[in-house]
Amino acid sequence: MASLIALTPCAGLLPLTIGAITVTEVVPQALTSVAPFKGHKKAVSEALKAKVGAGLPALNRRSGAVTWFGHGVWMVAGAVSVEGAAVTDQSDAWAVVEIKGAGVEDVLARLVPVDLRASVFKKGHVAKTMLAHLSVTVVRTGADSFEITTMRSMSKTLLHDLEVAMRGVAARG
Repeated sequence: MASLIALTPCAGLLPLTIGAITVTEVVPQALTSVAPFKGHKKAVSEALKAKVGAGLPALNRRSGAVTWFGHGVWMVAGAVSVEGAAVTDQSDAWAVVEIKGAGVEDVLARLVPVDLRASVFKKGHVAKTMLAHLSVTVVRTGADSFEITTMRSMSKTLLHDLEVAMRGVAARG
């Protein structure tokens, strides 16, 4: 019988450092989507607060382990179950990377049609947007760091696009 080896979405592709910017893979133990049923949002938020220390944040925001992920859906970093919501294990569906370093906003400005400057897009802000031609979720995690989530099948394309933009920014310096 064949012995299968589980690989992460970015296995063998990261870390990547060009100039002052580094991209690394984030491998959450589990990812769970939570979509509260009509009329259950408050109860679901309270249940999550008790289980993971954070309730459902506002739209376009992250609070602790809970990230707004689209219309009526939040993504929880971790395995949870909660009454009053559609809960789905998403652990194998997404590729998550962290990009950080001086000039990271310049790199992302080449790819993302959203103003990600710190004066506008603060820590904990979330954008569902495009990165080049990929659908992504971008979260500011620090002064010069972002987390980018895309479909697992698009991880190599994401990294290619980031590398090209990183090389362009590094060449300016």
